[in-house]
Amino acid sequence: MPDYGHDLLFSANIVPHAQHADTVVATAQLAERAGLDLVTFQDHPYQPALLDTWTLLSYVAAATGTIRLAGNVHPLPLRPPAMLAQAAASLDLLSHGRFELALGTGGYWDAIASMGTPRLAPGQAVDALEEGIRIVRAAWDTDAPGRIRFDGRYHQVEGLRRGPRPAHDIGIWLGAYKPRMLRLTGRLADGWLPSLPHLQTTGKLGEGNAVIDEAAEEAGRSPRDIRRLLNLGEELPPAQLAELALTHGISVFTLLAGDPRRIERFAAETAPAVRELVAAERAAGAHLSAGPEGARASLETDGTHVSAGPDGAPDDGVRLTDGRVWDESTRPTAPRPDRSRSHTPHRQSDGRHLVDVHDHLRAELAQLRDLVDQVAAGTLDAASARSKINTLTMRQNNWTLGAYCESYCRLLTLHHSAEDTALFPRLRSAEPGLVPVLDRLEEEHHAIHEIIERVDRALVAFVAEPGGLGNLRAAVDLLTDNLLSHLSYEERELVEPLARHGL
Repeated sequence: MPDYGHDLLFSANIVPHAQHADTVVATAQLAERAGLDLVTFQDHPYQPALLDTWTLLSYVAAATGTIRLAGNVHPLPLRPPAMLAQAAASLDLLSHGRFELALGTGGYWDAIASMGTPRLAPGQAVDALEEGIRIVRAAWDTDAPGRIRFDGRYHQVEGLRRGPRPAHDIGIWLGAYKPRMLRLTGRLADGWLPSLPHLQTTGKLGEGNAVIDEAAEEAGRSPRDIRRLLNLGEELPPAQLAELALTHGISVFTLLAGDPRRIERFAAETAPAVRELVAAERAAGAHLSAGPEGARASLETDGTHVSAGPDGAPDDGVRLTDGRVWDESTRPTAPRPDRSRSHTPHRQSDGRHLVDVHDHLRAELAQLRDLVDQVAAGTLDAASARSKINTLTMRQNNWTLGAYCESYCRLLTLHHSAEDTALFPRLRSAEPGLVPVLDRLEEEHHAIHEIIERVDRALVAFVAEPGGLGNLRAAVDLLTDNLLSHLSYEERELVEPLARHGL
């Protein structure tokens, strides 16, 4: 599930320097004026160079009026859950519903123990956090009967009165990295808040999402119930943040920033650009799923390729170039499914969605080719070209042939990244017989991306010298040959397994 559909939020994470307390508060006020949605502060009570985060959050709540507030993140071992629930609900009431609760098990145990807290092993700390979350939620649930009684291994509550109720449903976000914490996030939390520098690679986001989603479904929850947040170590371009949103479902981007110029740029330039990119791609996806004109009429459940709908056609074997980047005869195939087995329409929807996305890629590729032909023939002037590109669903608010080519290549990269990091690992686990096919599909993804780089080079040459249109056409032809072949192969091998496993 590459996109969980949450609204996008943009945030600043401000270091709470004790020696510059007034500047910290002023920076939070600047973030609000600039238009950011959220401001967060790290919470390390054992660090004397930093302000106490709970005191700071209360002060900033009084000094602002609209921006949301959160710690990033609060170490539960240093705050009893019952007191934490009271503090969080009080701050939410005082800020009129602007507080969210981000928690962790505590990452610096020598420092935590130095404050008198009993040391816990990693597994014990996760269990203690789960107990704490249950107590916090119980304290906020003023509709439940009776007082709270909880006899846990690490936390005990005997006859605690419930309340106060927060001003809004406070989200509990967990800073999680390892499988046990990720599973806890899927079972109980409202958000996952990792830091990109700690993850080291964006591929870890896909792995983490898969664990969280599986745990959520096992607990009877929808993966969409859990918002995905990300602390950024540095500024990233809008296209890369949009890719993280669409490929990994990230909907809250938090930039570590104390420089007012960085905050203003993040709010005024980066945030609107990312929102526009993501909105355009979501609109394209909604168009595909809106009705029969955007989808195939039916899917056969025996794994064979189906006929195309009006948006495109499967690979027909016709080649525009002599270039070959792989030998189609060496493609492995999965064991053929039981033809007598049928699948419900709900189960068929996963395979149908894959085909719909592929049809969209085919249709946009056809439009790209048509645009290249019209420019080459001289039948499309600049004004008409702008009008035509304006109707294409993958545009990025640019009106040039170059911008559209780049947009198409970016969307294709997003699609392949989502498959490699989210879908394929789950299929590998569910059906070992598919592993050779999935390995080959990933190899073809890399080969197609090399062709995309060739398109990019040809595009740069064309922009610099209009006489290079022939090279651009040849590169697009090579992409056409290999992409249509790849999409057809993937559908033939994966449509039925997707229906069978319900992934």
